[in-house]
Amino acid sequence: MSYDGVGPRAVMRSVAFLTAGALAVPLLAGCGSDEDEAGKPLAGQDIAPAARELVADGGTLKWAVDAVPETLNTFQADADAATGRVAQAVLPSMFRLDASGRPVANPAYLESAKVIETEPRQVVLYKLNQQAVWSDGREIGAADFVAQWRALSGKNSAYWTARNAGYDRIAKIERGANDLQVRVTFDRPYADWRSLFSPLYPKDVMGTPDAFNDGARRKLNVTAGPFKVEKVDTAKKDVVLTRNPRWWGKPAKLNQIVLHAVARDKRAAALADGSVDLAEVDTAEAQRIGLATREKGTGTPLQGSGKTSAKKLRSWALAHGFDSDEVHAGDKKLRKAITRYLDQQQALRDFEVRKSLEPAYTQLALNGSTGPLADERVRRAVARALDREELARLVLAPLGLPAVPVGSHLALAGQAAYADNSGAIGDQDTKEAQALIADAGWVRGGPVKEPKKPEKAAGPERKSEDTSEGGSDGEYIVGEDDKNQDDKNRDDGQDEAQEDGPDEVQEEEARSAARYEGRDASRDDRRGDGKGKHHESADDKREHGDHLARESRHGGAPGAYAPQGTAAPAAAPAGPFAKNGKALALRFVLPSGPGSDTLNTVAERISTMLEQVGIRTTITKVSDESYFKDHIAAGDYDLALYSWPSSAFPATDARPVYAKPLPAADGSVNVEQNYTRVGTDQVDQLFDQAATTLDEDEAKDLIRKADARIWAAAGSVPLYQRPQLVGARKNLVNAGAFGFQTPVYEDMGYLKKGAKVSPSPSVK
Repeated sequence: MSYDGVGPRAVMRSVAFLTAGALAVPLLAGCGSDEDEAGKPLAGQDIAPAARELVADGGTLKWAVDAVPETLNTFQADADAATGRVAQAVLPSMFRLDASGRPVANPAYLESAKVIETEPRQVVLYKLNQQAVWSDGREIGAADFVAQWRALSGKNSAYWTARNAGYDRIAKIERGANDLQVRVTFDRPYADWRSLFSPLYPKDVMGTPDAFNDGARRKLNVTAGPFKVEKVDTAKKDVVLTRNPRWWGKPAKLNQIVLHAVARDKRAAALADGSVDLAEVDTAEAQRIGLATREKGTGTPLQGSGKTSAKKLRSWALAHGFDSDEVHAGDKKLRKAITRYLDQQQALRDFEVRKSLEPAYTQLALNGSTGPLADERVRRAVARALDREELARLVLAPLGLPAVPVGSHLALAGQAAYADNSGAIGDQDTKEAQALIADAGWVRGGPVKEPKKPEKAAGPERKSEDTSEGGSDGEYIVGEDDKNQDDKNRDDGQDEAQEDGPDEVQEEEARSAARYEGRDASRDDRRGDGKGKHHESADDKREHGDHLARESRHGGAPGAYAPQGTAAPAAAPAGPFAKNGKALALRFVLPSGPGSDTLNTVAERISTMLEQVGIRTTITKVSDESYFKDHIAAGDYDLALYSWPSSAFPATDARPVYAKPLPAADGSVNVEQNYTRVGTDQVDQLFDQAATTLDEDEAKDLIRKADARIWAAAGSVPLYQRPQLVGARKNLVNAGAFGFQTPVYEDMGYLKKGAKVSPSPSVK
């Protein structure tokens, strides 16, 4: 689970989904099983595909990751996305995902795998590729399957495992007719058997608790992929993978893949200085890479006599996303910063942005355990207040990606289980949302007992707080620090107008505007009440969202705003809903670190939508370190935004996320991964049935029925599929924005000199 990035499914299937459930909803009609409902992925891969004969032999690919992994064992609790990336390159996977996110047999390891018996028990027969061997020369075989099953079955607590789903259903594993056959017998039917043994570790790792717990944390001595682990260098923040000389498949084109840890907001600079060749980037950094290509031959503020005023340099720096410390650091430091930025822009001309949609989606989580949202009717009202199409456009349309709201909690467009079940809650409808709130006992404009406060200027009642350590440096949200910084920036602009003349300033702003797609040439001032606080109308908020998108180059969502001409929402009637002297107010908790701008922009728009139906929101920003642990997992929030990856095996992966919270022996409540604390026996039963049927059409229908009930409960509201933006060296091929599909590591490399390939369309 993540709010700023999502690891691959192989890392931790136990946390592969989001939370929701259904409370006292009527039996809903099941969705049809028509294959057309799943459709195609909204966006395809963008990896600069090239035939192997066009790829040069040799070279090193430096690939950015968030951190050096704490463990190389994907089945441990602290495994992360980098752990999964290593496993994909160096270990067997019996099944991998295709372009539609569906599991397909991996021919490098399997000749076939199928259910050969269902009575009296389910038996799966694996026929292994006869060339498949571990790097020590030993054949991959039944002994490795047995060791992994015993380690992950959950029967031996000495193994520190993070998950055992599926392995706990196996009754026995034995050798088949020969050494290349493995028979797996289940004591209970298991529909998601293809999820098992991907990755498969050697018996050396799985054979004993000590080897499992400690032996594979920093090294993997025995592997069986196109690459092997050469070393983990924590000092250099590198994991070095080299060609596996015992690989029996097509040899890897690259000599090395170096996974190098780089902070998200430093990746454009890392690409520019050669630290990495491939990096997932946020929207602002992606726009900066695109800007480098578009700005070829354009002038810079340091050209000419070199006497450009400091005020004009500050204006240019602000327009190009420099942070406040850089802008106001002094003339010499600012000039150095601009010089460094321009040098980086020159280097970034060798890169391009490859884009697709991640196999993950962002959703609005509603904590149903306490407060107003414990009432299902209020949760439904929140869901009915949202214009999900507008929110999808806000994030995706400026990137040229399909702005289609996600219609399922359990799958994404293109996956077999996908169907748009959002009709179970209904479309955006202000009157219906207000009726639901009224039915829950809240009165619009009812009396509110509040302590007297200083008189405020007219405007929405929404507040914004920042409880993060060190604040957010004015980057993320409409808090008081941000507004005061806006005042300072605006005052600087006014001073510059006095020094340089309004025409010069306007010309410079226009030139800066021309460099940014969607940047407005003018901006209305916000009104102050003379007390250091600003109150924004709906139009002001929309404008401020645009301002954030334009001015932040560290983790923001530049250009992420509604298309020009979008009508402003009608002004909300005076007064919120109230009950028992208390206003209907919700606490919206958000992260404050780099990469959070998109979430903050979306949260602002959601808050505006809720105001229209009479629901107050208070936005609270917290540090990245505490966001999940102290707030989401602890249940200390009313509303929150975070993302979950999709899964090819929702019957298994969604179960702990939607499981009905149950009392534990110590009096606490076990929520597993159900962080909205909303669940029902009905939804649990549907997942259990889907996990045990071997009829794929029946399983798909059960998953869709479960999703419809989850929608009706409104414990969470899927919003949009996350954009996948990857900065890549232009001559790097078969790598980039992979979408659903598992990367083919042996085909990655650099284009031969003089060879050309056609660009791959990222959107279908």
